[in-house]
Amino acid sequence: MSDSLTLSAQLRDRAGKGASRALRREGRVPAVIYGDKKDPEAIHIAERELSKLLGSGHFMNSIVEVEVDGKKVITLPKDVAFHPVSDRPLHVDFLRIAKGSTVEVSVPVVFVNEEASPGLKRGGVLNVVRHELELVCDATKIPDQIEVDVTGTDIGDSIHISAVTLPKGSESAITDRDFTIATIVAPSALKSSDGEAADEAEEA
Repeated sequence: MSDSLTLSAQLRDRAGKGASRALRREGRVPAVIYGDKKDPEAIHIAERELSKLLGSGHFMNSIVEVEVDGKKVITLPKDVAFHPVSDRPLHVDFLRIAKGSTVEVSVPVVFVNEEASPGLKRGGVLNVVRHELELVCDATKIPDQIEVDVTGTDIGDSIHISAVTLPKGSESAITDRDFTIATIVAPSALKSSDGEAADEAEEA
């Protein structure tokens, strides 16, 4: 699990586009904390601090402890709006996390033991269908990544969610089907030679 991240914040006195633009000129990013059956709090955070956390690569599936005027609030980032040209962060939504609650997050998939896959050793290609998994997790036990073992897979095989061991406290958010995460497909050269052979057989 990712270590919890921390951000310092201040309450926003004014709302509206003009006030938000003024904050951004000062190197601050408007944000809001909502959820847990409490009123939303309009805040602003330092762009430099936020950019540093965004650069960590796991900001969106990490618990973020936001300190608002001395009071700590446990949150999960839910959305970051970026400028379409400069890619600077413009606004952040944080969801308050209550003790013992579960959250839905997207967690990256990492494939391991590719050298133990007969299909990949024969030149097959790993065709990734899902680069992330939608999981429902204990808010304090969000995994950094999900490892998918491809040991023993051959060309033509598919890897489904049922074959993946999820960490304790996590389960798939999609429960109505055994969806595919990846397939082992034949290399294009092998496909084309098979196709030519089939064409020749048809002509004969």
